[in-house]
Amino acid sequence: MSARRRRSLALAAAVATVAALGATAAPSASAAEIPLSGYELTWGIKESYRTYVATYAQGAFTPTAGASQAENNGAFTFTGGTGAYDSTTHVMALGFQGELNIKSTAHHSELSLSDLKFDSGKGEITADVERDGTTEDDVPLATVTVTRSMTDMATTLTEEAGEVFGSDKYAGAAGDPLTVVKKADPEPEPEPSTTEPATTPPASPSTEPEPTGSATPTTGPTASPTTQAPTPTPSATASQPTAPAAQGEIADGTLGWGVKQSFRAYVVGPVAKGKVTASDGATQADGNGAFTFTGATGTYDTEAGTLKAVFKGAVNFKGHEHDGAHSLDLTLSDLRVNLTKGKGALSADVADHDETTQDVVLADLSAPSAALTAKDDVITLDGVNATLTEAGAKAFGGFYATGAELDPLSLAVALTEGAELPSGSDGSGSGNETGGSGTGGDNGGAAASGSTTGGVGSTIGGDLGGSLASTGSDVPVGALGAAAGVAVTAGAGVVLALRRRRATAE
Repeated sequence: MSARRRRSLALAAAVATVAALGATAAPSASAAEIPLSGYELTWGIKESYRTYVATYAQGAFTPTAGASQAENNGAFTFTGGTGAYDSTTHVMALGFQGELNIKSTAHHSELSLSDLKFDSGKGEITADVERDGTTEDDVPLATVTVTRSMTDMATTLTEEAGEVFGSDKYAGAAGDPLTVVKKADPEPEPEPSTTEPATTPPASPSTEPEPTGSATPTTGPTASPTTQAPTPTPSATASQPTAPAAQGEIADGTLGWGVKQSFRAYVVGPVAKGKVTASDGATQADGNGAFTFTGATGTYDTEAGTLKAVFKGAVNFKGHEHDGAHSLDLTLSDLRVNLTKGKGALSADVADHDETTQDVVLADLSAPSAALTAKDDVITLDGVNATLTEAGAKAFGGFYATGAELDPLSLAVALTEGAELPSGSDGSGSGNETGGSGTGGDNGGAAASGSTTGGVGSTIGGDLGGSLASTGSDVPVGALGAAAGVAVTAGAGVVLALRRRRATAE
């Protein structure tokens, strides 16, 4: 029997022992802890990480012992979840079966994740990590914004995850959404000993508890965890804010988006020697950072999960100057976000020199959650993944291939006049990035350090590279197809410049 199986059995035995002792010593407390079984956990770690491993790292994911992976390099599912639910604190703790092996041929590295645990009280995911012949137990991989439904919960990768997955750029980055669901009914459990038998049926026909996570204010569960136990009551410290109208017009709002870190770095770097300019209500963070667009208008419907918002502001990228003219002169304005149950699109008016195309769908969007939840009359969405569309690839002159990962979006919209919007966030998930100044510089962006299965150092990073590990596709496909290293970067710039010049001449 493996050490991991012994740990799982030992945990189950400990839970059973504690429950038995509680029933003997304090009958009234025995009903607080309820055994759980038959749960599944689905989490993809981070989509760009999976893409990187399967492509640039020449690697593979191999799930075993009860774990599986969805088709097309999708998310991972761990089964056989067991644990306990505390009906007093509304905290759920579960451990899952399954092992995930991650191997990189390019980096000659390998690691395994097993014994995944989810704790709604702590709001975190942990796993045993095996690397270089040693195993570290209960490594915190992500924090979780716990919700009552436990589906599509937002996650944020930890510093430890950055170390495990090979790039410090992962630390603090948005991970894939997490879902924990019950898939099989457990064996009938013995009725807990109580001083008084229940005299009324539960208030809800549901038989599953709903956890209260420390990261999210909730009012506690409304369903009975077992048919014998009384209906749980909300925590005494929980509060329920006054709900705004379910649908209406957006009063104001901001959108944070960096477009793409490697593109910003290229524009101001030593090849393009250009500048980035934000105007008409848009601003750019210091250090050639991400952009904030303001003055949102549009509509929302929290019940239908729809959001349509238009933002003021424009961003211009200009580079490759020759005789007073710029071969690269690209402007994005009138940005629009359209979401339905967490999926949607980002569009903008695109001006290439003097030619403007309206409402170009630049990216497909995927939010961490399908729900639109208002707090203090403000809907906030962070870590919205953006993937370049075919039309978006054309707008960037073929600089990036269709499907390339752009910087994530973050938006906040006010549902009523005077509602206070969050401040101090660029919303792109790239607040710690560096990439030269907004008017030029010698640094084309920081390349990721080469380690376990993460970045590739500066070998093919250079001026265009940024961090492969952070996006999985920061190096333009056109550049990769030509050669390697810094020569590739320079070549891509020349090709782009020539293309622009021919277009201008025509």
